[in-house]
Amino acid sequence: MYSYLIRRILLMLPTMLGVAILVFVLMRMIPGDIVAFRMGGSMADKATLEMERAKLGLNKPEWLQFVDWMRGIVVLDFGTSMWTGRPITEEIAGRFQLSLQVAVMATILAVLLAIPLGTIAALKQNTWIDYSVRMFSIAGLATPSFWLGILMILAFLIFFKWMPPITYVPIWQDPLRNLSQLIWPALATGYRYSAVATRMTRSSVLEVLREDYIRTARAKGMVEMLIVNRHALKNALLPVITVVGLEFAFLIGGLVVTEQVFNLNGIGLLMVTSVTQHDFTLVQGLVLLVSFIFVMSNFLVDVVYAWLDPRIQYS
Repeated sequence: MYSYLIRRILLMLPTMLGVAILVFVLMRMIPGDIVAFRMGGSMADKATLEMERAKLGLNKPEWLQFVDWMRGIVVLDFGTSMWTGRPITEEIAGRFQLSLQVAVMATILAVLLAIPLGTIAALKQNTWIDYSVRMFSIAGLATPSFWLGILMILAFLIFFKWMPPITYVPIWQDPLRNLSQLIWPALATGYRYSAVATRMTRSSVLEVLREDYIRTARAKGMVEMLIVNRHALKNALLPVITVVGLEFAFLIGGLVVTEQVFNLNGIGLLMVTSVTQHDFTLVQGLVLLVSFIFVMSNFLVDVVYAWLDPRIQYS
């Protein structure tokens, strides 16, 4: 098991290197000049443009720019933003904690809804309970999270004459104000998230309940609750954990429209802004961050597999 974990960790390095090379090349293929864009395009003096390019290191060959960037990453120095001049870590840090909190809250909400509802729907197959859960999940899949967020804000304004706080406050400074702002985007995104996980849980539990060892346990007179909790649910959760891990990674940087609806300056909005501003270094740092989260999510999912099902051995 330990050798497998070490191999998986080592395999992350070439994966992240491949992502770094790809994003570096693609950003240089985008038409436009960040220096000219910052200084007013054709209105700027050529000598001034060349001086600014030298400050940003854009006068060097591209392979040397990549080597310098990799050297900085080794010592956790991701460079400075080409647009604001601030360190990349500072640009990302405040927005990352916001996006991470929304993703964690949405994940907790989705798991708390999906596993009980999916299990009950499987146990009560083709009853009104099953139909209700399936309607709940289908509605979640068909409802965009940003549209649900707009409905929430309109409902607050019309019925309660209240608006969620606009300014972000970290949870350790003012927990009540923080939760009153972020609980609503977490609900809007967590609903769709839970709909995907609910359908996966239902289908997985139904498949496991038809296995021979479940019929054997029932034939021996074991209590149904023990059969579901001890034998069926752990095996059925393996594909659900996969969905949860992938959706969590997506929530970190894929909620651009939802963030705009709730006026949240998160990672997704920062990604779009940095691309439109041709801020190469900031885009590269953001893509590496999201890629690292995807890689770590997959790694943790594999570890949870072995914990849930002892039959899985990594050798």
